[in-house]
Amino acid sequence: MWKGGKMNLKHFLLGCIVTAVVTNGEAKFKDVSIDIVQRAAEVGDAQAQTELGIRYGRGDKGVDLNYEKAVCWLRKAIEQEDAYAQYNLGIAYYNGAGVEKDIEQAIDWFRKAGERGIVPAQDFLGYLYASGEGIKKDFKQAAYWWRKAAEQGDAKVQGILGYLYTNGYGVEKDIVQAVYWYRKAAEQGFAPAQSNLGYLYANGYGVEKDIVQAVYWYRKAAEQGDARAKAALDYLSR
Repeated sequence: MWKGGKMNLKHFLLGCIVTAVVTNGEAKFKDVSIDIVQRAAEVGDAQAQTELGIRYGRGDKGVDLNYEKAVCWLRKAIEQEDAYAQYNLGIAYYNGAGVEKDIEQAIDWFRKAGERGIVPAQDFLGYLYASGEGIKKDFKQAAYWWRKAAEQGDAKVQGILGYLYTNGYGVEKDIVQAVYWYRKAAEQGFAPAQSNLGYLYANGYGVEKDIVQAVYWYRKAAEQGDARAKAALDYLSR
């Protein structure tokens, strides 16, 4: 539980593990041999080019780590409007991997990918707007991008959106909406949302007070190692 029903946003985001991760959601070439990926990339397959760029960026699946080659292949995929390549080039700029570190460029590429529905890009834009890293802090914009990702089913972001509604960050405070999004995330197994849903049931915020339901959700979170849920269960068992 958080004191007074409120938790520091920075701590909540850290608990949700917001990270910059290279990804290729299309995954057409994810488990394909490097020879096939290389040939497909060289004849112009955008998804293969993105996959090859990701492999060079990670230094795995048949290639050595080479950020410059990673960026080169991502740019080739971007010439064909590959949205995942746009997101991953944003990651390169964010980390300064293969290019000079440039948060503004990273945000520009995240936005391009986010506008095309790429969930990790939408999530990262939400984080950057909420933290004010490289851009003016704007919780309304953070909520805007996180909602886009939440509506596509991302459990972590659904939990974050629930938190925003709990505390009125970037949205009008609405406990009923908080319960809605926490439940969406909790049902997918996201521990922080399970813990927060337990708290709402334990205190009757946005739902009828129900200790049985509180214990149910706290236990779900505790089984995943959530410290707040464990403390809450200890308190309720006294």
